[in-house]
Formats: sequence, structure tokens, C-alpha cells
Amino acid sequence: MKTNDYISLLDRYGAQNYLPLDVVIQRGEGVWLYDVEGNRYLDCLSAYSAINQGHVHPKILETLINQAKKITLTSRAFRNDQLPLLCKELADLTGYDMALPMNSGAEAVETAVKLARKWVYQVKGIPQDTAEIIAFEGNFHGRTITMISFSSEAAYREDFGPFTPGFSIIPYGDHGALARAVNPTTAAVLIEPIQGEAGVIVPPDGFLKQVREICSENNILMIADEIQTGLGRTGRLLACDHESVRPDILVLGKALSGGFYPVSAVLADRPIMGLFQPGDHGSTFGGNPLGAAVARTAIEVILSENMIQNAAVIGEYFQERLAEIPSKHVKEVRGKGLLIGVELKSSAGGGRRFAKKLQESGVLIKETHDNVLRFAPPLIIDRDTVNWALERIFPVLTMD
Repeated sequence: MKTNDYISLLDRYGAQNYLPLDVVIQRGEGVWLYDVEGNRYLDCLSAYSAINQGHVHPKILETLINQAKKITLTSRAFRNDQLPLLCKELADLTGYDMALPMNSGAEAVETAVKLARKWVYQVKGIPQDTAEIIAFEGNFHGRTITMISFSSEAAYREDFGPFTPGFSIIPYGDHGALARAVNPTTAAVLIEPIQGEAGVIVPPDGFLKQVREICSENNILMIADEIQTGLGRTGRLLACDHESVRPDILVLGKALSGGFYPVSAVLADRPIMGLFQPGDHGSTFGGNPLGAAVARTAIEVILSENMIQNAAVIGEYFQERLAEIPSKHVKEVRGKGLLIGVELKSSAGGGRRFAKKLQESGVLIKETHDNVLRFAPPLIIDRDTVNWALERIFPVLTMD
């Protein structure tokens, strides 16, 4: 079968909830992807940061195979020998007391929302069913009904109401608006340290510290959604680390799986996480031995192979070189580490045509919000490969 055959099959039998580039990937290795006709591409999306460690990392693959031969799922009705080790290693890695592994990122954010609401009722004693969580314009925390209930993107909400109450939305990067939004029923502030899906929007310097201060002053929780930015993507373990900010609740996902198996996690200290009691929350697959084993190795290789440092060094180089391209189409290049956004001017004709041209040149990216090209290759990428990519990006960004 050829590319068009697979596309036709999916068009006929698959739900059309995505508009992918017309490339059909068959295998991957490291930073490279190969389609069904044998063409090679540099992956500059990394499955939205789920492939920080590179495609089919051999150590994670070995763990997956070995664990799959033993036991894959017990449910939380029984204990397994991998979940305790993962929870301890997550706690050691991040400095939080307790961890609750889940599956998808959206599921983890839902868990954090439930935890914040339970905290505000039990600890602050506000009336039941009055809790409010403050989120930010441009946010992306997932696609569940609750998550889109506080999205500012009309396309994510149309035809899906009614929505979950209990959320307010304020401008991203505006600490004054946050201070004004806090009220006696506020339970938490939910924030992405960098808004990836919104177009790699980096907040003003010091904003995360201001959010932390406002939360502390008002005795409300700071929840950091580091599903895309965490585990090395921005050149630090967590994007919050750039401002030495410690959230009350930390949400991880994507790269926690190494791209092999959906794994996410919510972390907090015991006075918060300890509020969950048996029966309060659960998931059949959350904390399963296969996912836990994979996540343990996914973390280990990020640390042992210096991927965080590489993201900082190579990311700075990549961003600087992109900014040097003399393109009449580019409005701004921004980002941290290997999470880089190239915002196009309104006159550029949208990002899709640039993504298609880059595909033809052997570089795979995905436009976001129509006019931003997001460059986020696996954290193992080296300078020579970045230079290889730049040789192909230059003519695309400078085309008519």
C-alpha cells in the first residue's frame, strides 16, 4: 500500500477529528521518521513533547518488552511491584511528598482540579459546590468537557455545551488581572508555564513568581500544567525552574511515557495529596505495572543521557539561528530550550503552507493557531542535525 491508499482508508473509516499532514509514518528511530515509501524526515514535533527521549529509545523499549512478559495490568484492586518504585522516583526527582500516576494528560489535569476542590472544601471550609479555579486565556489542558469548559478557543467549545461551572478566565501574563480575580471561593490557579498549543507563548519575566506570590498571599493553590514543558523540554527539568517557582500541585505527562505508553502523574505534598481517600478517585489503568516500568526508564534516560542540558544548549542555538533567517514572513521567534515558536505575519498566508513545504524538504512540524510554526525536536538532537534542518528551513521561510 502507498501513502494515498492509507489516506483513503482513514478518510473512509476514521473520524475526521484531525487534519494531519499527508505523510504516513511507518517507523521511527531517534530524531528520524520514515514513511511507508521509505522517505526520511526529521521529527520537529516529538508528538507534542511525548518523544523527548527520541523514537523507540532502546532502553525504554527493553523495559517495555521485559515488563510486558511479566505482567501488564493488575488494576489498583491489587498492588504491583512497579508503582511504589515509580512514586518514590517521582518524589525524589521533583521534591514532592506523593505522586498519583494516571494515563492521559487531560486525565491528570482533571485529577488536579478534583484535588484542588477537595482541598478548598476540607482545608478552607468554603461552602460546597462554590469553588472556583482561575485559568488563563489561550490555555490548553485537554479535550474533556471540563477542560474545554474554561478554554478561550471557540472552536474547542462549539456544539459541546453545556459546560462544567467553577472556572474563570483571565489574560495570560497579567498578574494584576490575577490579583483582581481572586475571591473568597478561589481554590487554585491553573497555569501552563509556557503555553505550547497557543503558539509557544512565553509569559513576561517574573510572571510565574508573581503567580506564586499571589497564591501564597491568598492561601490558594498554584497548579502547574507541565505536561508539555516538563521533563527537560525547556532546558530545565521543569519550566517553573527557570524562575525557581514551586507549584503546590504539579502535573506531568507526555515525556513521562517516552512515547511508548500513556503515562501521566499528579504530584503534591502530603497535606494536599493526603486528602484523597480510598474511593475518591481512580483509574483502571492508572499506575499499572507496564506504564510504571516504562515511566521509570523514561525518567532515567532523560537524566543519565544529559538530555536536559542538551535541550538548553542546542535549543538556544536553534532559536538564535532561526531568528537570523532574513524572512519577510516572520514576526517573532520565541521559546525556551527546544520548545520554539516561529510566529508568522498575517501577510504570510498561514502556517499550513510552510508546514507542507517543510514536509517536502524532509522536516516535519505542525502549525498551531494558524500562524505559528512550532519546532520541538527530541531532546537528543545534536548541532549537526539542527544545521541540516536549518539548510531546509531557510529556503522555506524565505519563499514568496
